[in-house]
Amino acid sequence: MLPTVRTQRLILRDWTDADFAPFAELNADPDVMRYLRAPLDRAESDALAERIATGLCENGWGLWAVEVAGGAPFIGFVGLAMQNFEAQFTPAVEVGWRLGRSSWGQGYAVEAARAALDLGFGAGLDEVVSMTSVTNRKSRRVMEKLGMTHNPADDFEHPALPEGHPLRAHVLYRIAAPPAAQTGGQF
Repeated sequence: MLPTVRTQRLILRDWTDADFAPFAELNADPDVMRYLRAPLDRAESDALAERIATGLCENGWGLWAVEVAGGAPFIGFVGLAMQNFEAQFTPAVEVGWRLGRSSWGQGYAVEAARAALDLGFGAGLDEVVSMTSVTNRKSRRVMEKLGMTHNPADDFEHPALPEGHPLRAHVLYRIAAPPAAQTGGQF
């Protein structure tokens, strides 16, 4: 059983079977999935949730299910994910999020991502990245609020998307561990 992470308004926790249905709704929403390949059907969403939950348990870190304390029992996921695809900056640990539309604009992504970054840096990570389609202004704004920086020289074509795909051009943001967090631990 993984420890639960609490922020001022949110709970980052292990996944439960009850999360699968609202996660499928979130993944079927064209607005939520606008900057990803495509909405997911129920089987694809359940398979993704299963992979996320398994990785979280195996690694002790990953993409946590997020709930609002005293409110919505599941609003999406936020956390850390290893990225190993072929790029100039990989392998790297990425901070990422996917929240339901009803949770947008409330600062939840920033609040939960800060907690995930604190955990990663406290465990010895030197740097964390985040990436998205060039056109995804909302996620880019979250990255900027987290204190992440963008260098256009780091931008890349995402290899998981075919040539000519409108979302293939990606930006990369980075954030280094604060000096006090660099403990030399192993993540």
